[in-house]
Amino acid sequence: MYSSKVLEHFRNPRNMGKLKEPNGIGKVGNVICGDIMWIYIKVRKNKIAEIGWETMGCAAAISTTSMISELAKGKTLNDAMKIGRNDVASELGGLPPIKMHCSNLAADALHEAIYNYLSKNKMPIPKELQKDHERILRELNSVEHRH
Repeated sequence: MYSSKVLEHFRNPRNMGKLKEPNGIGKVGNVICGDIMWIYIKVRKNKIAEIGWETMGCAAAISTTSMISELAKGKTLNDAMKIGRNDVASELGGLPPIKMHCSNLAADALHEAIYNYLSKNKMPIPKELQKDHERILRELNSVEHRH
């Protein structure tokens, strides 16, 4: 069912844990499965210098959060914003169709952390990132109203 890379990231997650004093935080959730992810970033010189995360969810949710933290670490904010939903699943060697939403969540959590950083620092927010943020807020609100 899962690729060896998914299982490796589940058993040995990278960058797991909340960062002390992050300057960007992203939180996302999924109404259907109840997964919730937080991504914490520290940005220095326009690059993600440190990244941490906390995930409540299944093996795929944990693996995708671990993988996105690996993909984003050291990248400029612009490059990190380009990491998409399919990139995460692809890097993990694929996910079962029923678990693809986990890679979507991981990408959304990273984008939310970047959005949070940009907005807190009164920096310009790209239109695509703004649209994603509005969609994520709607989805997150529907998760919180179900529980």
